[in-house]
Amino acid sequence: MSLKNILDIADMAGINREYVEQYGNYMAKINLGIMKDLKKRTGKMILVTAMTPTPAGEGKTTTSIGLSMAINRLGRKSILALREPSLGPVFGVKGGATGGGKSTVQPMEEINLHFTGDFHAISSAHNLLSAMVNNHIYYDLEPHIDSRKVIWRRTIDMNDRALRQIIVGLGKGNGIMYEDGFDIVPASEIMAIMALSENYQDLKNRISRIIAGFTRDRKPVTARDIRASGAMAALLKNALKPNLVQTAENTPAFVHIGPFGNIAHGTNSILADKIGLSLSDYFVTEAGFGSDLGAEKFFNIVTRVGNFRPNAVVVVASIRAMKYHGGAKNTDEENVEAMKKGYENLKFHVNNMRKFGIDPTVAINRFPKDTEKEISALEDLLSVDRITWSLSEVFARGGEGGEDLARKVMQKADSNPDPEINYTYDINDPVEVKIEKVARNIYGAKGVIFTKDAEEDLRTIKKIGMDNAFVCMAKTQSSISDDPKALNVPRDFTVTVREIKISAGANFVVPILGEIMRMPGLSKEPAAYKIDLLEDGTIVGLF
Repeated sequence: MSLKNILDIADMAGINREYVEQYGNYMAKINLGIMKDLKKRTGKMILVTAMTPTPAGEGKTTTSIGLSMAINRLGRKSILALREPSLGPVFGVKGGATGGGKSTVQPMEEINLHFTGDFHAISSAHNLLSAMVNNHIYYDLEPHIDSRKVIWRRTIDMNDRALRQIIVGLGKGNGIMYEDGFDIVPASEIMAIMALSENYQDLKNRISRIIAGFTRDRKPVTARDIRASGAMAALLKNALKPNLVQTAENTPAFVHIGPFGNIAHGTNSILADKIGLSLSDYFVTEAGFGSDLGAEKFFNIVTRVGNFRPNAVVVVASIRAMKYHGGAKNTDEENVEAMKKGYENLKFHVNNMRKFGIDPTVAINRFPKDTEKEISALEDLLSVDRITWSLSEVFARGGEGGEDLARKVMQKADSNPDPEINYTYDINDPVEVKIEKVARNIYGAKGVIFTKDAEEDLRTIKKIGMDNAFVCMAKTQSSISDDPKALNVPRDFTVTVREIKISAGANFVVPILGEIMRMPGLSKEPAAYKIDLLEDGTIVGLF
């Protein structure tokens, strides 16, 4: 199916053309003036999450795209929302992040690379604050920032481990020398703020609350204090507008903002969600990584900020991934026993969703080498546990391959018109209690260990009045625990909180668990090796 002009896609979505700001023929931003015209009626929200990710693949984004296309094929109106890809994973391990096979969002090359410039705007705003912090220290302005207590790092949208820890101010006349570092853009607090902001005033208010550092007597110094928030917000004016694109079957899709699910909260923007919900019968949105990461944060943070209530949840899984968690060395070979063992990981994520009060549908993303024996054995397991499931073939067949999944998910959503969420923690719980509740109830940990640095961070959090903030756990995506090597369903483990970062603008604190890094590194053979530009301008190896 050929791509349609983005104005035609806007028409299909029900977006008045006066709000469409075109970026070429196939991409557009939606002016925030649309918010005052949105209908009060909203569609049903479908959240897509997954089992614990593996190198064998699950296909969560592909499934999200295919599900939305399938709903439209069945005669109901669906709009999709996804996060924007980061250049770090695109050139690192993951490669492109726009789906696969016949279930993609388009135009793939532009979305995977510079797109509409949102990440550039976010990194520019972030680094403007970094520069103004340094300038504030250089001129010793009020309030006086202690250079040893600067907590606002720099950012770049690339996997570069050499930038994790740096020294700034080297050389004569270049300011005060102190230790600094870089986080990847999806881990920036600005990224989280953009995803959670509902309008320009909300954006400015959140930016103004960002804590850049502390004075010598441990009083916080904010972006407002150093008069940076207005200029930062100006840089973000266009980036706050949601991006409209389309799927391979011309389903309208928002691709907007991209916080990582393992070191941030892992969902697209609240603005995109609100527009999509208002304009569709069934709105499909995605959360990063497994239910222990993106979905937990969607329920405990995003639904509270955006006043959302998902009507249905899809947990994406694959037989290959289950075999990997079951200890199989080669996931391409038939291995029913490994699949049965690794099924426990899928069951764990299903139960996590049930804890929040929603009985999910499992989408088994079919791969070509899945055998009938494996599929039959899996069907028996799912039947015993009374789990609704569907064999999804959206990669090979597009929306047509997801029609059975769409019917089952719509039925679940229709049967749950007024969902109630069982939150993991009360917002008034102390921060350490919230962390314990997530670790015990969502990860299955037997306890939490706080290092001395983390205990000092807790004291600071209480002192500055942020005990009522959300917790946004930074944890490996490769395991339910904080040990990336602990596959399947680890038992009898504790998690270690190494430190706790403060994101006052986003209104959450970020406990850093285990060895998780806010700046990833490239692999030994990064995806960048495969990407090239041909003489005719064609980009190859990106997908």
